[in-house]
Amino acid sequence: MTDYEIEYQNNPAACGEPFAEFQAFFESLPLQQAAVLDLGCGQGRDAIMIAQLGHQVHGVDLSPTGIKQMVAEAKRLNLRVTGEAGDLLAYRPTKTYDIVLLDRVLHMLPADEDRLNVLKTAANALNPAGYMLIADTAKNLPKIESFFANAQIWKPHFNKKGFRFYQKLG
Repeated sequence: MTDYEIEYQNNPAACGEPFAEFQAFFESLPLQQAAVLDLGCGQGRDAIMIAQLGHQVHGVDLSPTGIKQMVAEAKRLNLRVTGEAGDLLAYRPTKTYDIVLLDRVLHMLPADEDRLNVLKTAANALNPAGYMLIADTAKNLPKIESFFANAQIWKPHFNKKGFRFYQKLG
């Protein structure tokens, strides 16, 4: 049992509120009813907020408890949120999305190679002109930025302490 599994069982709001940067992005998004993939969704703090703004969200997390809590809250609020418990290192999306969100999950992975593989999976799950939204620790930001360094494929959209948002071109 992971530490997060235990934490989620003991505290239904362990992760707190969504980051203001994510909320501002979705509130200003001109796209209506976007398909969003939330990788490492935990208890769904972002997924619930995003769905409340009219989008459809699919969350993936290692914690079955977090997924159950997210789906139950979405059902209670009549929101379009689905979820599945799974390891991000093995997860392969079966469809594409307008937005992929990685909220402080990359730093949880054991190695830079694992982070790179999850970024590749996330990038492959994006529709053309889709957005990848990332919040992570300062230590990982240079590696994340190097993944998106090809300006012919990626356009930086937002760069603030701990946050990197990119748009996929073409």
